[in-house]
Amino acid sequence: MEFTAPLKSNSIKIMLLGSGELGKEVVIEAQRLGIETIAVDSYANAPAHLVANKSYVINMKNENEVMDIIRREKPDFILPEVEAISISALFKAENEGFHVIPNAEAVNKTMNRKNIRVFACEELQLPASKYEFVTTFEGLEIAANNIGFPCVIKPVMSSSGHGQSIAKSPSDLNASWELAKEARGDASELIVEEFISFDYEITLLTVRNETGTTFCEPIGHIQKDGDYIFSWQPMNMSEMAKQKAIEVAQKITDGLGGRGLFGVELFVKDDEVYFSEVSPRPHDTGMVTMITQSQPQFALHVRAVLGLPLDYITYGAGASAAYKSTTDTFTPELKIDPSIFTTNSFVRVFGKPQTHVGRRMAVALTFDKDSSEKALENAKKLISKISE
Repeated sequence: MEFTAPLKSNSIKIMLLGSGELGKEVVIEAQRLGIETIAVDSYANAPAHLVANKSYVINMKNENEVMDIIRREKPDFILPEVEAISISALFKAENEGFHVIPNAEAVNKTMNRKNIRVFACEELQLPASKYEFVTTFEGLEIAANNIGFPCVIKPVMSSSGHGQSIAKSPSDLNASWELAKEARGDASELIVEEFISFDYEITLLTVRNETGTTFCEPIGHIQKDGDYIFSWQPMNMSEMAKQKAIEVAQKITDGLGGRGLFGVELFVKDDEVYFSEVSPRPHDTGMVTMITQSQPQFALHVRAVLGLPLDYITYGAGASAAYKSTTDTFTPELKIDPSIFTTNSFVRVFGKPQTHVGRRMAVALTFDKDSSEKALENAKKLISKISE
């Protein structure tokens, strides 16, 4: 009997822990540079599974399962892409010499709203809304009355707005308490935040490695139930507010350290800027960069990981509109009007294996060289041309 050993790759190897639509684009950009990619998630046929060299389905919260895949594949870089993940496995991997992006401690801080808020506000002294942490309904009532109504209530760990709500009066607290249990993460503790009557909110994509730090043009966005539905770039804002946003983003990302792209979320009121959250990976609102920049956020993330220069060209203004499913099915089928595909617009379908109501399934993108407002209006029209 003749036995042939499997071929061993000599290329750089990147492992994604989390394989959604953002991870899919990271894989595509990595493969353009000849990098071997491994996509890991908790369900089969996740978007990045469809394009990676290898894919695995594991319990992402199980330290042993995560470590087994890491030790088996021996990636050069580990890119956590979701909140619901075993943080202890990342620390263990780092202790064994694996390179976690940006680093295990940064992931530990940013995946948990309590950790990052304490770090940003109490250690770095960044401006932010008032907040309290609670673990019981009675504690929620006390914190909400201390902070005042309306107030924002979020699980300390969740993604895409799951479990988040605004309580406008004491009568809303019970519903907020129940909704928090829907979090994709840890709902055992909640953060109660002061509702800032901001003029607008932005994401400032901040990319850093040994070559320096780059700030993309600010991205404006509209959220519903804590999840983005529209984003546009650039956000028209005063130069003073923009510089303050850069200062906050620089301070928080320098504090976290490491390589990679960070999505820094900020509230803006007049010329004042308030820290909200930060993600150590590509951001959903940053999908607009696929049409506005020569190097979209996903390519910049890969470049930052590899220690490459972070230069790029901004083409002009653009906007994105998320398509969310209206059905629950194991056989998703999107109907896309061909008129979406023009000189200045197109759609990206994520390829998720099933839908549920509210699940993000595609994004429409549109470009306008001079006007973010026009691009946004066009994006709103485009999204009506997608159905199921």
